[in-house]
Amino acid sequence: MKKQNIHSPKIARFARVCLVVALSAGCVNLMAQQAPAAKKTAAAKDTTADAPVAKKKSYTKNTFEGNYIIDNQTVMVPIKGTFEFDIQHRFGTVNNGSADLFGLFAGANMRLAFSYVPLTDLQVGIAASNEYMQADFNLKYALLKETKDGLMPVSITYYGNVVADTRKKDATTLFVTNSDRLSYFNQIIIARKVTDKFSVQVSPTYSHFNNLEGYQDAAGNVLPKMKNDNFSVAVAGRYKISDGSSLIVNYDQPLTQNPLDNPRPNVSFGIEFKTSGHDFEIFFGNYGSVEPQYNNFFNQNDYTKGQFLLGFNISRLWNF
Repeated sequence: MKKQNIHSPKIARFARVCLVVALSAGCVNLMAQQAPAAKKTAAAKDTTADAPVAKKKSYTKNTFEGNYIIDNQTVMVPIKGTFEFDIQHRFGTVNNGSADLFGLFAGANMRLAFSYVPLTDLQVGIAASNEYMQADFNLKYALLKETKDGLMPVSITYYGNVVADTRKKDATTLFVTNSDRLSYFNQIIIARKVTDKFSVQVSPTYSHFNNLEGYQDAAGNVLPKMKNDNFSVAVAGRYKISDGSSLIVNYDQPLTQNPLDNPRPNVSFGIEFKTSGHDFEIFFGNYGSVEPQYNNFFNQNDYTKGQFLLGFNISRLWNF
């Protein structure tokens, strides 16, 4: 007779129960292992959510209305793609009275200028004027910009040019080589928009002429009348009286002491009108030239003697 295992049904049931318990314990253990990872992920998400978002810098706008404030450049550089055409005009001094209609019929200096902004914060330009038939190349670059949060309290811009005297060589000119025709101007402009209406800037300036006049002393020695390098400083301000108009003032003070013919300071004041595509300034001042280094070197108009003249700047802008 074959032996039978009478315990087999109970063992099978016990085995099934053990299997279910084992599977249940495995699931619980797996869930317990996954729970911390889930908590870490949630914590990471919360940390990410709490992390500070980097804010984009917000710069102060319209510290001045345009590129010019009377005889000086402002701290402003137009937006990228701006093409600008400028006319600068200076009449004669008013002290001759009605003889030349207070300088309106006297000899006048005029400059025509074109500039473009090919890159953000960089402007390049060319110009020509009737005074000594000058031609110039100029460059302007915004180094720093004032921020609305006050972390950068001022705007700083560099402006410089190279001017060539293109007159023909004759007995009245001093040219020996072509480099004798060249002069240079460099200026750092530091500005702050104090309020929505009032802005101010100060501009230390360095000018250089390659060749200048000399004189002969009693011993026959040729001595220079002026130093080739001259320093000066300009202070300018604007106060808005309406959305489209402002009062403007400017003062230029020469600093270098020359052997002869020290230049005289410039006091100027006027009014500015601004539209979306135009900027117009009309003013009285002592500077009669339209290139800044010529003013800083050679100005002899004396404001204490009433030697003022009428001038204006016109700018037309297009954006491409």
